[in-house]
Amino acid sequence: MLELDEVRRLTGPNLLWDKPGAIVDVLLTEADKPEVLAHWNKWIERLLTDFGWQAQSHTYREHEHGFNFAISAPIDALYTACEVAELAWHCCASEVQQQALPDWKERMRALRAELVQEQNPLMLSIIENAGHHNVSCLFDDDELSLGMGAQQDRWPVDELPLVDKIDWANYQHIPCAFITGTNGKSTCVRLASQIAKAQGICAGLTSTDFIRVGDVIIEHGDYSGPGGARMLLRDKRTEMAFLEVARGGILRRGLPVHHVDAALITNVASDHLGQYGIYTVEALAQTKFVVAKALSKEGVLVVNADNDLVVQHAKALKNTLCWFSRNEFNPEVQQQISTGGRAVFVRSGEVYYHQNGEYQAICNIHDIPMTLQGAASHNVQNALGVVGLCKALGLSNEAIVSGLKNFGSDALDNPGRGNIYNINGSQVIVDFAHNEHGMKAVVDMARHMPANKYVAMFSHAGDRSDQEIFALTDAVLGLNAALYIPAEVEKYLRGRQPNEVSSLVQQHLMSANVPGQQIMLAASPLEGVKTALAHASPGDVVLLFVLDQRQEIHEWLSHLAD
Repeated sequence: MLELDEVRRLTGPNLLWDKPGAIVDVLLTEADKPEVLAHWNKWIERLLTDFGWQAQSHTYREHEHGFNFAISAPIDALYTACEVAELAWHCCASEVQQQALPDWKERMRALRAELVQEQNPLMLSIIENAGHHNVSCLFDDDELSLGMGAQQDRWPVDELPLVDKIDWANYQHIPCAFITGTNGKSTCVRLASQIAKAQGICAGLTSTDFIRVGDVIIEHGDYSGPGGARMLLRDKRTEMAFLEVARGGILRRGLPVHHVDAALITNVASDHLGQYGIYTVEALAQTKFVVAKALSKEGVLVVNADNDLVVQHAKALKNTLCWFSRNEFNPEVQQQISTGGRAVFVRSGEVYYHQNGEYQAICNIHDIPMTLQGAASHNVQNALGVVGLCKALGLSNEAIVSGLKNFGSDALDNPGRGNIYNINGSQVIVDFAHNEHGMKAVVDMARHMPANKYVAMFSHAGDRSDQEIFALTDAVLGLNAALYIPAEVEKYLRGRQPNEVSSLVQQHLMSANVPGQQIMLAASPLEGVKTALAHASPGDVVLLFVLDQRQEIHEWLSHLAD
């Protein structure tokens, strides 16, 4: 079987290459991959030539279940490029399956007419000239903008100025950084913006939760892709930008901007496999490292020396690196120090930064609230990475220390990430972790907090496989809790029947020798939270993995908090 999964535009540097164009995701079942590839190459070359796009190129990425096929195209013709690529695939699939070909010649005639409607020569000229003048240029279906922050202008795409009327000196770049990884991205963009604020800079951030400029949230929602970056960088209040870059955004469209001054890769672990042709953690790591393509010549890539996949991929790059590790004697850190390179590490409980043979003591781990005096080891790593990022951006040690000391583990500074409430003598932890790596980190943090007993409430999304659900449940089992509360999340059934996921979890817990009386099912996360608190006593630690109803739960817990 040959299945067309998706066709989409690529607007920025991406996993396959750095060119704009179109990508076709195809899934194959019991098909001869070399035969499919040969027919694809034949048809895409024929159609590009017929279309007059001989100067354009094509490439592909093979994966376990098929291919990602991509063609390059002018930036003002990406919708048409998608149509051309899709037509080439239909011709390829028809030929491989020995079916009648579509009337491709007639379709190509129609596409030529569509191309005329889509093309915007003036926009293309402005984009090209912006590159020559080293001016940032952001564009979408509706608007084009030059510059960033206070020194930028934007116009509707059908009301653009003539190129010779543009005063390129009016437009300036502001410092920008990408932050990516499997876990810790949102925490890091928030902490970094707090540090910039301490230096008197109005920093903006994008994340999977919101876009914020200074202390003002301008939009709620998942804005970890190009749309969020454009909105932030076009806000005239933005003086420095920290852009969360998620796997989905990189794979769907490519990087949101073409040039940044620094980038941070927090870690790489299994999550969201099976989408966009990414079926292995190795392929996921390659996706995360796409951010290195946008670094300027002087740009710094800050990378986790304690994560094996990050080490493997970072060592293959020619970028300037800054390694960070909880262990001063990590081999990568020691090698970096020996050559005078950048490194951030912990020595005797103190965060140190090294560059050019100089060691700078930054801050004691116990003075950084989000680390819970070192118990939250994942937040120790997040703090180290952000220190490296902020040093790369030229922020002062004083601002870094102030930001670290004033960024809390509460719902105000870092909503949904390790928030702690003191309720009737119990410590209640709320976290949004939803993959195995993240959940294990939060469980490890909770286990380092003294408790008479532990109580855990958690949920899983229905689009996880049974084995993934079992692995996530095993992560929670590491808490050795006295009570487990699997909660149903109707919003995330994603094809599962009501109560199907909770029943799977209950069965898995019992197969792991958890007595039935230590398992209580809940109809929703909020009901699960109420059940957990009803069974908590002074001196207990209650761990709540909250995938939905986060605001309602925060308000309910805040009302009870001491």
